[in-house]
Amino acid sequence: MHRRHCLRWIACCAIPLLASSARAEDWPKGPVRVIVPYAAGSTPDLLARLVSERLATRLGKPMVVDNKQGAAGNLGTDAIAKAAPDGQTIGVSIAGPLAVNALLFKKMPYDPAKDLEPVTIAATQPAVLIVSNKIAASNLADLLGLLKKNPKKYSFSSMGAGTVSHLGMEALASRADADLVHVPYSGSGFAVTAVISGEVDMALLPAATVMPQMKAGKVKGLAIASAQRSASLPDLPTLAESGVADVQADAWIGFVVPARTPAEITKRLHSELVQILAEPAIREKLRLAYMDPVANSPAEFRSVLAADLARWKPVIQKHNITLD
Repeated sequence: MHRRHCLRWIACCAIPLLASSARAEDWPKGPVRVIVPYAAGSTPDLLARLVSERLATRLGKPMVVDNKQGAAGNLGTDAIAKAAPDGQTIGVSIAGPLAVNALLFKKMPYDPAKDLEPVTIAATQPAVLIVSNKIAASNLADLLGLLKKNPKKYSFSSMGAGTVSHLGMEALASRADADLVHVPYSGSGFAVTAVISGEVDMALLPAATVMPQMKAGKVKGLAIASAQRSASLPDLPTLAESGVADVQADAWIGFVVPARTPAEITKRLHSELVQILAEPAIREKLRLAYMDPVANSPAEFRSVLAADLARWKPVIQKHNITLD
């Protein structure tokens, strides 16, 4: 009797393990929905489509990109969080809706820490500090000198209140004890156009947006807000190299899945993404879009989220920034 019960217990334990393994091997069962909480043509959208094309080939199932923009990225990210946790829906999102928005909104439709499972940060795009050609600054030291001399004279554009382009400039301005006028726009294209026209004096914007304008001589690029130099922008120094060590505003893009997605499926998705991001053709396409591949682990992804919250919370509190 004891032997029979023991065998039955072993069999019961083995069944979920086998079923779990089967889920990973059988995934995906059909078309996979890839939700992007930003508009078609945005950087997250471009990366999602580039990687999804390769995922479809490797997995043998269609990948359908679904753009659901709105509410500073919360609308689409909420759709990811509330999707069935079966691996048939994955998401591509950024720092705002995955972390920082929780500091900007009094009430969120989802809990980023509980309702989403990080898979990997696919790539990061350095934010470039640019200034109008009318500003007499050719490097960061020049600019900081101007700000200290006239702390209330200058202005900057951003991709919207509460975005990293906004928070990063506020953090940088505080290093010079400057009170800059913030002019938010509805996207990076409008924000860089404002610098070109001289409507505002400076901005901290994604490289893909500003590099064509820099190459055309329409704006001046002074530095990037990354921890280290970017392989896609090797000639631009970091803010740290230029004398400001603690301001980072990388525009990273990560893959997430709904919480409670089977661990085996998440593990396989991570493996597929890491292999895709290691492909020379993919890396070259990312470089041309001024993005650097990352492909870190879920644990490392969580550490980045925690660091972003710690970095931006005092900036948000100091300037009383809210999106409600």
